[in-house]
Amino acid sequence: MVASRVAAPVLSAAPGVTSPTRGRSRRLGARRSAAAAAAAAAAPARATLFSHHPGALVVAPRPRLALASRADASAPGASAPSRAARAVGTSRRVGTGPPPRARRRGDPRVPPSRAAAAGPAAASDEESSDPSSASASADETSYRFAVVFLVALALLLCNADRVIMSVAGVPLAEANGWGVRSLGLVQSSFLWGYTLTPLIGGVAADRYGGKAVLLGGILLWSLATACTPFAASHSLPALLMVRAAMGLGEGVALPCMNNLMARWVPNRERSRAVAACMGGFQSGSMVGLLAAPAMLATSAGVAAPFLVFGFAGVAWGVVWAAFATTFPRGNRRVGKAELALIEGGGSVVEKKPGGLPKGGAWKKPKTPFRLLLSRAPTWACVFANFVNNWGYFILLAWMPLYFKQVLGLDLARSSYFSALPWATMAACGVFAGALADHLIDRMGVSTTTTRKITQGIGFGGPALALLALTRARTPEQALLALTVAVGCTAFTQAGFLVNFQEIGPKYAGALHGMANTAGSLAGIVGTYGAGVILDATGSWNAVLGVTAGVYALGAAVWLAFSTGERGFD
Repeated sequence: MVASRVAAPVLSAAPGVTSPTRGRSRRLGARRSAAAAAAAAAAPARATLFSHHPGALVVAPRPRLALASRADASAPGASAPSRAARAVGTSRRVGTGPPPRARRRGDPRVPPSRAAAAGPAAASDEESSDPSSASASADETSYRFAVVFLVALALLLCNADRVIMSVAGVPLAEANGWGVRSLGLVQSSFLWGYTLTPLIGGVAADRYGGKAVLLGGILLWSLATACTPFAASHSLPALLMVRAAMGLGEGVALPCMNNLMARWVPNRERSRAVAACMGGFQSGSMVGLLAAPAMLATSAGVAAPFLVFGFAGVAWGVVWAAFATTFPRGNRRVGKAELALIEGGGSVVEKKPGGLPKGGAWKKPKTPFRLLLSRAPTWACVFANFVNNWGYFILLAWMPLYFKQVLGLDLARSSYFSALPWATMAACGVFAGALADHLIDRMGVSTTTTRKITQGIGFGGPALALLALTRARTPEQALLALTVAVGCTAFTQAGFLVNFQEIGPKYAGALHGMANTAGSLAGIVGTYGAGVILDATGSWNAVLGVTAGVYALGAAVWLAFSTGERGFD
């Protein structure tokens, strides 16, 4: 049989044998063309079998030559599978079949015709292994979280530097022969400077950038912290000046935080970002209260906590200057995909150089104070900050004395009782931020409703907890009520504290500066007023009742006038 198939073409060329007709030659060429087309159509199906894994070898089995005669090929009863099989064999002769040996996809030695015959599956695998796709995946950065972490660390140092005086103040006064009145003057001198700079710092951050203003602030307060023991050994007026300078530096911290978060974080992540930053701020109280006593026991004595925390702030400034920018567009560590996410998510965008006016530079925008103060949502934020600081400073300044006089517990010597409320506040703040973003992003709750819910918990919870504190009879009951009160106030971090960026993102620093100035005045008035009430009535219940009433009033004003919608362009 094989001999007859091979002899057919030989006999056709022998002398005296009739040659094939020209029509048969045309039919043969047509069959070969059809076979080549069938091979090209079958190639993608074969390539698919070997394209499940990127970078896999394309293994094409060596095709077997079809030995069917021309008569069989043209037979009416020939089946489709047999024709396809013959097409595979024919494709080897016409050069359109798969490569005869194993080759890696993307190999430049593969001819273009064979690469095209590999089909869509192979093409997708080539794209996945292409170096350009690797560089695209490298653009999926998350550098904004590094900026949030650095800001949170700065706020941790800010509050730690503030509270170490409450621990080191007594031995510092004893070493220099100061009385209680002098120590109270030292404590209050911090607020002299702190009241002046929130508004100035917020406006400066909006005009010149939060990076530079925050860097200047932390260097000022850190150097002032490090100089505190030396100023104390020199004179009381020198110490008062250093403490006031420390307040000047710390006054810009929170407005700069809001300025930077409005530029670095998209709307859907903003509550969590602010909560993380404020978690660092509240953790500073815990770190300072726990670390300062241990540092006082070292050979450096009373100077140790001031020097350690002061130089830690200077080290932070070096890192911040090297790795941070006011806008993400100016930071080479931010990938294209992350930049698109931030700028397309409602953040404040840096003006592009291509749109510069004829003078060659943008004029620094002026803060429209009259416009800002003419809107009810602004006053809702200002009053919320006033109420928040009223309660915060009273709890911070007077609760140790309450525990000592009413419950017989020296809170200043109990690190557990001192740190637990502030640790709870830090944890609750992070939870509140995650909850607020979940309500907005996943559950479709409006921004306005979300801010009213979180702020309502932040003011209503402390009001109820302080009323419960008036009925506490044991240190454990009092600690529980105090912890609930402080923990609930953390929900304000997902309320009015993030609302500055929503009602006026371009002026978030100025808005927070105005509110923080009112909060500083509340700290002075509230702390002094609590002492006046206590001296006049001799009742701690009156102090706690008034504070609870202030919280309730703040909740009512917020629910009536706040909004989550943008009010200023």
